[in-house]
Amino acid sequence: MNNIVEQGTITLAIHQHIATIEFSHPKHNMLPTQTMQRLSDTITQAGQDDNVHVIILKSGGNRTFCSGASFEELMEVTTAEEGHQFFLGLAGIIKACKNCPKIIIGRIQGKAVGAGAGIAAAVDHCFGNQYAAVRLSELAIGIGPFVVGLPVAHKVGLSAYAQMALDANTWHSAQWAREKGLYTNVYDSTEEMDAAIETLAQSLSKSNVEAQTLIKKAIWKGTDHWEALLSERAAISGRLALSSYTENAIKAFKARAKVKVEA
Repeated sequence: MNNIVEQGTITLAIHQHIATIEFSHPKHNMLPTQTMQRLSDTITQAGQDDNVHVIILKSGGNRTFCSGASFEELMEVTTAEEGHQFFLGLAGIIKACKNCPKIIIGRIQGKAVGAGAGIAAAVDHCFGNQYAAVRLSELAIGIGPFVVGLPVAHKVGLSAYAQMALDANTWHSAQWAREKGLYTNVYDSTEEMDAAIETLAQSLSKSNVEAQTLIKKAIWKGTDHWEALLSERAAISGRLALSSYTENAIKAFKARAKVKVEA
């Protein structure tokens, strides 16, 4: 696969027992494979740090939390094994969030597509602003949200997940996501959301870490089998990514995006 795809940045800052992890990419916080791996590693690192009591997971910029995995890299997948490895990158973030012993608070300041929606579902407590619409777009390119489907269905239920998965071209509003349980609350402004996140993070940073870890285990009860299931679903997505349908759909999407930019 192409190693010249621009990778994003990952930062980790720790202050008063609160770890803030931020990922960023100039293409609407896209997640190339190396960035996904570094994000997984950073979440794991923060979770293992005794000085960290709670984690805030966020992305850079405004209006877009995450535009999903890298289409450029996906188009270069030529074998089922390469496809499997590509989608295992996303599975790694989900596992890192779920297995982290510390509570993770998600900050969704804009649209969350595909992998972005999966990350929002994989954190333990998630806040959004009015711009934090969600969409599972995978079926539109012939793949299907198999990997992200695990945390999304766990958080919002099978009915809402099916609505998102099958209606792949529709944005669901932040208020819809709150009603379905993806977001704890939705705020009119990013400033209000950040104030609420800071209040909760400060409270948790002073709370019993062991008790929080046990609460987290209860939140994710019934997911111990996900290690194998995520790999199985990554293999399904990797195989489907080889289809001519997916190749043509991604080319058409990129062509429309280019025209929109040039216009």
